[in-house]
Amino acid sequence: MKTDIILAGVGGQGILSIATVLGAAALSENLYLKQAEVHGMSQRGGDVMSCLRLSSEPIAADLIPLRGADLIVSLEPMEALRYLQWLAPEGRIITNTVPFVNIPSYPDLEAILGDLEGRPGTVAFDMDAMARELGSPRSSNMILLGAASPFIAIGCDKIEEGIRTVFGAKGEKIVESNLAAFRAGRAASV
Repeated sequence: MKTDIILAGVGGQGILSIATVLGAAALSENLYLKQAEVHGMSQRGGDVMSCLRLSSEPIAADLIPLRGADLIVSLEPMEALRYLQWLAPEGRIITNTVPFVNIPSYPDLEAILGDLEGRPGTVAFDMDAMARELGSPRSSNMILLGAASPFIAIGCDKIEEGIRTVFGAKGEKIVESNLAAFRAGRAASV
């Protein structure tokens, strides 16, 4: 088993929380993992990307080679397109369709979404609206994780256990809202 994932988004969206949850889940399944992060100048609103490599065999490097990613998992549609050169030919894109417009020259959203929808294996929907419907507007990252989970070779129970571990200190209400978001995202993806 080997899964190479590019996690992408904008600072403050929760990309690194996804990496932490998946890391906890991978460890509970006795998988090897390597992670490398690029923070957009460590500021809210900057580009954030993380390479997450999971395998049943030892992993030599933490960076994913070009055309080597099995998944691009993104909370922002333009950020999904930014990392296309890393996507393997048979790779999948899982992305939110809601832009985080943080630059004055943000590209045309219709063109971005058209490009994404034209790619086989793409799962794209409004994760922010789903989070608001669940009464937890800050949980779109867990909806994204749920949408990506069918394509990651880690059991749902292990990912849910990772959510409990990562968010447990924040209280049961936060844990339950993140679990509900994860399950809703998964249901929307399959």
